[in-house]
Amino acid sequence: MKPPLILQLLLAPERASALRPAEWDLLIRQARRANLIARLATLLEPQLDALPEGPARHLRAALLIARRQRIATRWEAECIREALAPLGVRPILLKGAAYLLADLPAARGRLFGDVDLLVPRAQIEAVEGALIAAGWAFEEELSAYDQRYYRQWMHEIPPLYHQQRDTALDLHHTILPPTARVKVNTAALFEDARELPGLPGLAVLAPVTMFLHSAAHLFHEGELDNGLRDLFDLDALLRDFGRDPAFWAALVPRARVLGLTRPLFHALRYTTRLLGTPVPADVMREAAADAPGAQGLLDACYERALMPVHASCDGALTGLARLALYVRSHWLRMPFGLLARHLGRKAWLRLQPPVEKEV
Repeated sequence: MKPPLILQLLLAPERASALRPAEWDLLIRQARRANLIARLATLLEPQLDALPEGPARHLRAALLIARRQRIATRWEAECIREALAPLGVRPILLKGAAYLLADLPAARGRLFGDVDLLVPRAQIEAVEGALIAAGWAFEEELSAYDQRYYRQWMHEIPPLYHQQRDTALDLHHTILPPTARVKVNTAALFEDARELPGLPGLAVLAPVTMFLHSAAHLFHEGELDNGLRDLFDLDALLRDFGRDPAFWAALVPRARVLGLTRPLFHALRYTTRLLGTPVPADVMREAAADAPGAQGLLDACYERALMPVHASCDGALTGLARLALYVRSHWLRMPFGLLARHLGRKAWLRLQPPVEKEV
């Protein structure tokens, strides 16, 4: 199957000048569905003045949104730092906010919806209380079951939203659910965290650990609406961090320490297969020691499901591939008994009539 137009242009932006009007229309639609419109705009920025007016207007708007997000995220980080300073806690920023505030190439044109923080589990209640005192709150009252689901079985508490700024914050105590089949060495995540320049009191994961977290996030995810965006994140991190030979030497050993050898293998396999990311052959061989037995089946699923959720990107088996990876993600997240109970409860709730809320 021919790669989607958005993938072709992100890998070869010089092709933009030859696109026909119908192709531009399709490209913008695919880029929006994949949450890659601002990344595309960043790559095409040098040639924007030479592009057709309609597509150029969409791309310039995406650049403005990305620049506004950069300003808003830095302000949000300052507010978080101020709220947590009295506790003496140094939270670690994850994913999009971390890329942006560390000024990494992965942040260029990378849009995201919330700020993710990681703190030790022993400090999570104090951090939650400080954030609530500073204006964050839960969106709605959760049932006792949902509270238990988050606080006992998941790697984060329920999402928080600021009541004035309407910003979202996810507070984590580890990077995968404690019930997951992959057991993360959570204590090791904090060992090599690095303080952000200009933002004392806030940190990001060290390069190797940051890449491994991003790999674990993508390849344990069941809903891959942003899958291609996240794969490009991995590509950007590898190309940036990989300029240092020490990064490659540390990658597999660090994955073993953290318990993330399988997500590492998937990340290297699909960035090289789909994006042509340069990975040293010896590192690829070492990572392949943890390849799963059903690799052909996973290839068939991921190479379809990582594409944008758009009709033009779907083949006959795309829906089945997405469903299979959704089921796989739940299988990885919980033991069978807990999973059956959880999915049974969700199915039962869907059958209940909606509850009317009083105004």
